[in-house]
Amino acid sequence: MDDSPARIDAELRTAYLHRLGLDAEPPSVEALQRLHRRHVERVPYETMWLHAGEAWGIDPLDSAARIARQGRGGYCYHLNGAFSELLRSLGYSVVRHVGGVHGPGGPDVEALGNHLVLTVRGLPADGNPAGIWYVDVGLGDALHEALPLIGGDYEQAPFRLALEETEAGIGDWHLVHDPTGGFPGMSWMTADAEMNAFVAKHEWLSTSPDSPFLQVAMAEHRDATGVDVVRGLVLARVGADAASSEPLTARSDWFAVLADEFGLRFDASAPGTLDRLWDGVLATHRAWEEAGRP
Repeated sequence: MDDSPARIDAELRTAYLHRLGLDAEPPSVEALQRLHRRHVERVPYETMWLHAGEAWGIDPLDSAARIARQGRGGYCYHLNGAFSELLRSLGYSVVRHVGGVHGPGGPDVEALGNHLVLTVRGLPADGNPAGIWYVDVGLGDALHEALPLIGGDYEQAPFRLALEETEAGIGDWHLVHDPTGGFPGMSWMTADAEMNAFVAKHEWLSTSPDSPFLQVAMAEHRDATGVDVVRGLVLARVGADAASSEPLTARSDWFAVLADEFGLRFDASAPGTLDRLWDGVLATHRAWEEAGRP
């Protein structure tokens, strides 16, 4: 078990909790679920930073500061990394694990390391006497709440998820996403992991021309009934009140959606960042239209 001391100081923790709209409270299942729900609702899974030319590392304290003070999000290494530090500062026992989001072919050894997974220990509850919880605020459209680390099917509207313990194969646990979700599934190892286990994958995901994160700028956040997502210039809703907008081709409208719908602020960005982001997203959209894609 990873019992590393928290590194977030009191001021940063207060700012982080303010972003979530919560106060500090002692560890409990109910408090953990409040933190999880608010995080996926208010801190988006986003790749805007990549398309704006920003170079982010995966140090959890840096990620926590961007979330708490700069109104930003990130992908799994940033979101789960920062959340693990917040939880530790509140007294939770948190362990990081190497995971791998995979395609339709099933768990893939080459995918391991492309996802950071968390578990929280020491919170027994009815139906979960072992007190181990699968925590994941970094999967975009998957979990709204933490799941007990027990095999079975779980409803989190609008999705049906499943957890499977893997006795022989790739990883020790496997999350099966709903067929309407953004990815088929994710497997992970139960062994403890340090953040340096993810450096190589982060380098590839954030710089390689083949990285899916560099194909289109996106942001999404979860709520109790679905997912809001912007890909390029198109805003869509999955789940309750499902809909898709016409492309947001006015710069002011697009940035207003990022701010109002996803809480994304760019006040701390360097000069020229917003120009690079908008110009790149607009160019990608025009190329997509010229290719005649639906």
